[in-house]
Amino acid sequence: MRRRKHEATLLGRADARRRAAVRRIAARADLDEHERAIGIAQNQVDFAAARARPGGDPIIALHQRQAVTQQVREGLCLGRVSALFRPLARHTLVDTLVTTLDASLLRQAAASAAGGQHFPTGALYVVATPIGNLADLSLRAIHVLGLVDAIACEDTRHTAPLLRQLGIGDKPLLAVHEHNEYEAAAAVLARLARGERVAYVSDAGTPAISDPGAALVAAAHTAGWRCVPVPGASSATTALSVAGDARANGFVFIGFLPAKGADRSRAIAALAAAHAAQVLFEAPHRIEALATALGAACGERLVTVCRELTKQFETVVTLPAAGLSAWLAGDANRARGEFVLVVHALAVPDAGAAELTAHDSMLHTLLAALPLKQAVALAAELSGAARNRLYERALELKRDGD
Repeated sequence: MRRRKHEATLLGRADARRRAAVRRIAARADLDEHERAIGIAQNQVDFAAARARPGGDPIIALHQRQAVTQQVREGLCLGRVSALFRPLARHTLVDTLVTTLDASLLRQAAASAAGGQHFPTGALYVVATPIGNLADLSLRAIHVLGLVDAIACEDTRHTAPLLRQLGIGDKPLLAVHEHNEYEAAAAVLARLARGERVAYVSDAGTPAISDPGAALVAAAHTAGWRCVPVPGASSATTALSVAGDARANGFVFIGFLPAKGADRSRAIAALAAAHAAQVLFEAPHRIEALATALGAACGERLVTVCRELTKQFETVVTLPAAGLSAWLAGDANRARGEFVLVVHALAVPDAGAAELTAHDSMLHTLLAALPLKQAVALAAELSGAARNRLYERALELKRDGD
């Protein structure tokens, strides 16, 4: 009994020290601009900031500085997914949050959500992975990755750490990338023929969208094997969702433009001439050159720039193409990271107005030589246009001429 009372006293003191530490943290008001750039939402984890736990257990070490008010408000936890993430029992005065991913609990949640569904054997599962935020990985994707017999991937060095964080470390990994996709497909098809389930993942996002995967899927279809999509993050649709392009009726996905030369110039000219919304990717070392080229080709046409989507320093800004270079020059950090750009759709020309004026030249000539009714009748016969529309337009032209 005495021991329990002593332990309760110690716990009470520890809790008091923690509350005092939080109050001291809250007193800080000198955070740098980039420390305030974007707070971590309650259910977000930055995959790019993940670290490996010294003991080797799956971990997400979230060394990201948050706005202090948000740290206090969220109680130093991840909110809605707290059942899956267990905060470490230590708090410091440097605005650092470290959380441990309990992989077994996560897989249990995935099994609870998707385990009762049907996952056929002898099938290729095309699995989307996060584009920068581990919390965007779906429970169904986690279950599939744990269920399949082998995982084909764009880069085994990139996929292996993800699987370790999920507690999935015993799967054969098959390298299937842009340089060997056609040849490597044979090994995947052989496994499917043995009745195995095989997943395919790219380094980030949805496979076959500016990533390898299409040739593998085509080979599986040709051989008669089922291909099962496991949807998730895609930087193209993520960017479109925050672009606010109300004129867009669909979009054209371009991906990366040619790196240089005449091919790149032709691609930018075609992009500027197209009326549809267009989505393209760019690397940081070419973003300034692209901004200059788009400014010259597109002028006042709106462009949405998305930088580091779903990550801590995510930036989304919409401005005229002519202003892209100046915006980048305003802060050196704006040229860092991976970019997705949405070139907004152009306004659709008024088809009615174009039709209305299409025969003006003919009407001018006929009205100069014939009475109104005869000019309209002859114009209708020659053009095939509706006589009443031509008559109305002839009246307007005659009034303007008078």
